[in-house]
Amino acid sequence: MDISSASSVVLQTLTQAASQDTAVLKPAEEQLKQWETQPGFYSALLNIFTNHALDINVRWLAVLYFKNGIDRYWRRIAPHALSEEEKSSLRAGLIANFNEPVNQIATQIGVLIAKVARLDCPRHWPELIPTLLESVKVQDDLRQHRALLTFYHVTKTLSSKKLVADKKLFQDLASGIYSFACSLWNHHTDTFLQQVYTGDTGAIHSLERTLLSLKVLRKLTVHGFVEPHKNLEVMEFLNTVFERLKQFLECRRQVNQENMCSEKLEKTIILFTKVLLDFLDYHPFSFISLIQRSLEFAVSYVFTVAGEGVVFERFIVQCMNLIKMIVKNESYKPAKNTEESKPETLEAHKIKIHFFNYSTLTEICRRLVSHYFLLTPEELSMWEDDPEGFAVEEAAGDSYKYSLRPCTEVLFLDIFHEYSQTLTPVLLEMVQNLQGPTNVDNTVGLVVKDAVYNAIGLAAYELFDSVDFDQWFNSQLLAELQVTHIRYKLIRRRVIWLIGQWISVKFKSELRPMLYEAILNLMQDQDRVYLENIFSLLFHLLQEVTECDTKMHVLHVISCVIERVGMQIRPYVGCLVQYLPLLWKQSEDHNMLRCAILTTLIHLVQGLGADSKNLYPFLLPVIQLSTDVSQPPHVYLLEDGLELWLVTLENSPSITPELLGIFQNMSALLELGSENVRTCFQIINAYIFLTSSEFLQNFAAGLCHSFCELMQDITTEGQVQVLKVVENVLKVNPILGPQMFQPLLPSVLKGILDGEKYPVVMSTYLGIAGRVLLQNMGFFSSLLNQIALELNQEMEQLLGNIIEMWVDRMDNITQPERRKLSALALLSLLPSENSIIQDKFCGIINICVEALHDVLSEDPDTGTYKDCMVMSHFEEQKVSDDEEPPTEQDRRKKLLALKDPVHSVSLQQFVYEKLKAQQDLIGEQEFQSLMESVDTEVIRQLQGFLQKL
Repeated sequence: MDISSASSVVLQTLTQAASQDTAVLKPAEEQLKQWETQPGFYSALLNIFTNHALDINVRWLAVLYFKNGIDRYWRRIAPHALSEEEKSSLRAGLIANFNEPVNQIATQIGVLIAKVARLDCPRHWPELIPTLLESVKVQDDLRQHRALLTFYHVTKTLSSKKLVADKKLFQDLASGIYSFACSLWNHHTDTFLQQVYTGDTGAIHSLERTLLSLKVLRKLTVHGFVEPHKNLEVMEFLNTVFERLKQFLECRRQVNQENMCSEKLEKTIILFTKVLLDFLDYHPFSFISLIQRSLEFAVSYVFTVAGEGVVFERFIVQCMNLIKMIVKNESYKPAKNTEESKPETLEAHKIKIHFFNYSTLTEICRRLVSHYFLLTPEELSMWEDDPEGFAVEEAAGDSYKYSLRPCTEVLFLDIFHEYSQTLTPVLLEMVQNLQGPTNVDNTVGLVVKDAVYNAIGLAAYELFDSVDFDQWFNSQLLAELQVTHIRYKLIRRRVIWLIGQWISVKFKSELRPMLYEAILNLMQDQDRVYLENIFSLLFHLLQEVTECDTKMHVLHVISCVIERVGMQIRPYVGCLVQYLPLLWKQSEDHNMLRCAILTTLIHLVQGLGADSKNLYPFLLPVIQLSTDVSQPPHVYLLEDGLELWLVTLENSPSITPELLGIFQNMSALLELGSENVRTCFQIINAYIFLTSSEFLQNFAAGLCHSFCELMQDITTEGQVQVLKVVENVLKVNPILGPQMFQPLLPSVLKGILDGEKYPVVMSTYLGIAGRVLLQNMGFFSSLLNQIALELNQEMEQLLGNIIEMWVDRMDNITQPERRKLSALALLSLLPSENSIIQDKFCGIINICVEALHDVLSEDPDTGTYKDCMVMSHFEEQKVSDDEEPPTEQDRRKKLLALKDPVHSVSLQQFVYEKLKAQQDLIGEQEFQSLMESVDTEVIRQLQGFLQKL
C-alpha cells in the first residue's frame, strides 16, 4: 500500500465508516477489515489521525483502528504481523509531536503508545522514555500536557507487567527517572498552589499536570522498588504527601464549590490517599515509618474538629480504609511467641499500641457511633417516602471501600475486634445511658438510640461474655417492640434487627415464644411452626377464588413460602401437586396466570430436589410448551419456562427420554438470540453434566453447527458462553469431546496465535487449549498440523508461537483452576528433545512457578506444601437450616472434579516428575544449560517448592 496514495483512499473509506447510513457504513467497514493486514495501512492511519485539519470523528476512528491493530498484528509472531521497518517508522511518528488539540483523541493516542511500549519498550524502543522526559519540560502548555498524559499511560502499562524480567525492567526504569518525576510533580504542585491563591485562571491547567505527574509517581513508588524504604527519595516523597494533602485540603476550603477546580481538587486529594493505601498494601514493612503519621493524620481529620468544613465523604472513606488496613495488617501482628516475630513486626505493633491508647480509642468509638452511625435526615426522609427502596439500598449498599456507612461499620468492627477489652465498657456505658423507652418527640434521642443499638448488634460476637442479652430482651427490648407510636417504628425496626444479630450468638430457646408473638404482632405473619396450617389455608384459598389476579397473588404467596422453607415443604405439597395440572388447563387463555404457575413450579422443584422426578408427567409437557418458539404462548412463558427447565435439570437424579427430547427446542432458541441466551447456555451445560455421552451422541453435531453460526454474530460475552460450553464438554469427555466440536477448535488456536485482545476470551481460549493438550495430545497435534497447512507454516514453529503467546497472556487468566491447568498442559510437553519446546523452557517454568504460588499452601507445623486444589474423595456438603442444600448437579460436578487432572494431580509432584524426566532424557549437562535460561529468582522459588515434597 503506497502511503501517499493510500492515505487519501483510507481517509475516504474512514469517512464512509463514520457515516450514520448503514448502506454506506457496512461496505466501508468490510473494506477496512480487508486492509488490516495490508502493509502501509497503519502508516496511512497515523497520517490521518495526526492531521488536525480533518474531521474529528474520522480521526477518532483512525486512532481506534490503529489501537486495535496493535493487539492483533504488532507482535512479531502474529500472522500478518507488521514488518519491523513499518513498526520503526510508526514508533517514530507516534512521538514526533505531542500537540493533539482534542483531549479524547489525545487520551487514545496515549493509550495506543502505551500498548506499543508494553511490547517494545525498552528493547525495540529505547528512545520513548527520553523523548517523553524531554517533552514534559517544554514551555508549550499543550505539548507539555499531552506528553505528561502519554508518560502516565506508559508508566501505568509497564508497571502492570507481572513476569520477573518485566518487573526488573520497570524497577530499572523507576530508579532512573524517579528523581525527575518528583521534581516535575513538585514544580506543577507549587505552580498550582501559587496560582489558586492569586486567582490565576491558569490554575486548572496546572492542577491537571499535578494530577498526571502524581499518577506517574504513584506507579513508580508502588511498583518500581523492591525495598522502597531504603530509597531516600521514595520516603521523602511519601512524607511530603502528608504536607501536600493538608495544603490541598485547605485549598479546597478556599475554592468555591462551583469553581471548575473543585472536582479535580477532590480527585487529587483522593489520589494522595491512594498512594498511601497502595504503598501500605504492597510494602507493609516499608510503610512502618509512616504508620504513626498516617494514623495521626487520618484520625485528626475524621475524628476531631480539624476536619470540620474541610473533609468530604470519599476522603473520609479513604482515611477510614487507611486506619482499617493498619489495624488489620497481618504483617503488624506479632506471633503468640514474640520471639518468632520479625523485628519489623514488633516495631509496627509497638507504634500501634502507643497510638491506640485509651483516650484515642474511646474518642474514635464514641465518634463512630454518635456521629457516623446516625441516620441522616435524607435517609429518614427516604424511609418515609420509599421504605422498600430504603431497605434494599441499606441492605445492598456499595462496596465498603467506597461507601461511607458500610465503611464506617467495617472500621468499627475491626477496631472493636482488635481492642475489645478497652472498648467494651465504653459501649456498655452508652447503652446504660439509654435505659427505658425514649420519648417519641425526641427525634435526636431516637436516632442516637438507633445508632447505639446498631453498634451492639454489629459487635454481638465480641460482646458475648459482657452482655446478658436474655435479661436485656426481657427487661427492655420486648417492651420497646410493644411501643406502637408511629415515630417509634425506627426503634422497633432496629430492635428486630438487633435480635436477629444476637439470636445465633446468645438467646435462650424458652424466650422464643415471646419473640414469635412480638414478631407476629409486628408483621402479622407466621413462623415455620405453623407451616402446615398456613399452607393448607393458602391452598384452599387458591381453590376458592375465581378472579385471575387473585389467584396470581395467592400463588405468589405460596411461592414465597415454598422458597423460604425449602425442603421442609415436602410433606405438605401433595394437594398442590394434584391441583396445579387442573389450574394449568383452566388458565389456557390467561398467560400471566400461567407465568405465576411456572414460578410456583420453579420453587416447588427446588424444594423437592430429586423427588421432583415424580412431577415429570405434568412438568415436562409444561416446559415443552413454554420453550417452543413455534407456539404463540412462548412470548409470555419463555423466560420462566427456561428457568423451570434449568432447575429441573439441576435437580434431576438421572436422564429420561422425555427430558432429553425437550432439547429439540434448543436450536430455534439459539437462533432467536434473545436476552435469554445465557439461560440457554446454562441448560446446555446442565445436560452435559447430567448425561454427556447420550446427550452428545444425539445433539453434538447440531449444537456445534449452531455454535459456529452464533460465533459469527455474537457479543464478546456471548462468545465466552459458547466457549465455556465447549470447555465443559472437554472436561466431561476429553476423548470424544474434541472430535465432536472439531469445527470450533481451529478458531481457538488461531485466536491464541492472533493475540486475542479481550482477556476473558483469551483466558477461555487457553482453557480449551489446555484441556486438549493435557488430555488428548494426539488430537492437539492433528489440529496444529491442520492449521499449519492452512497457514503454510511449520507445525513446530506454530507450537512455539502458541507457547510464547501463552506465557505472554498468562495474566489474562484469573481463575486459579485455569492457571493450574495451563501449567499442567505446558508441562505435559516434557520431556522433549524438540528444540522449539526447549527454546520455550524458560516460559514454561515461569508459568509453573506462578501456578505453584496460586495452588500451594504451607503447613506451618510440618513446613511442607500441599496442593490445595487436589480432592481425594467426595464429601457430602453439610448445610445449615438457612443454607440452600446442594442440587443433584452440584453432586455431579464434585464427582467429575475427582477425575479432573486439575483436582486429582498434585502440581508440585507433576513439576518434579516432568523436570526429572527431562533431565533423564537429555542428561545433566544439557539440563543445567536449560535451567540457566530461567531467571535465578524463579529458580530459587521453584527449588523452595520442590524441596518440600
